[in-house]
Amino acid sequence: MENPYAPASGMEQRPGWSWLDEHLWHSCDIIADLAEGRMQQRPLVATVARLGPGERALAVGPAQRSTWRAVGDGRYTHQSVVAFGNPAFVIGSLATSAIGNSARRRAAAQNAQPRWVMDGAGDITVTTRKVFFGHPYCPLDLSWGGLDTIDLIAPDVFQTSFHNTNNGEHTTVQLRTPWASLLFVLAAVTAFPAHPRLLGRSWLPPDFERRCADRGRPCRPAARLLLDRSP
Repeated sequence: MENPYAPASGMEQRPGWSWLDEHLWHSCDIIADLAEGRMQQRPLVATVARLGPGERALAVGPAQRSTWRAVGDGRYTHQSVVAFGNPAFVIGSLATSAIGNSARRRAAAQNAQPRWVMDGAGDITVTTRKVFFGHPYCPLDLSWGGLDTIDLIAPDVFQTSFHNTNNGEHTTVQLRTPWASLLFVLAAVTAFPAHPRLLGRSWLPPDFERRCADRGRPCRPAARLLLDRSP
């Protein structure tokens, strides 16, 4: 079967056209089918992700996961030194110990501050119901309806927060992937239909459809179709 998500020959290497543009073109095609109720007519996409009854894989591809979290809890090991000998040696030993303890204290305090931590790289499967991120240590299986917040903070970065059923904590993650816009739209249509980025069409670069037309490869008007469809 022909791969419907393979880049058009030579397109991704032309000036002004990137691999991300190629994925966005295909995302618009998927989203247009969503808006027109044609998802079941799309070609099958092979995936190792487990699918539920009636669930359909729409796209697969690479992704990197990052989590907003601290890498420490503020604790550190305080080392005490007992020194014997001449006064200069004793003073030097105590000073060195104090400097080491101070450095460990500062490092522990810094590690207790949340920041974006790169967890790992893997593959995602995007379906009609969820996104699955495959990784041996930090997998994700996020249903669109289970997300608390969503945003597209960069053309290739989808950010979301959710209640982590594994540890009971509220978790915020980013997935850096060329399918980021597709993730955002599917989640927004399912659970955030009044999201300003969806209503304002800002998930799609304003000149993208024109650039597609200029290259002789028109893009389906996915952003308009979403807003025009019946509730």
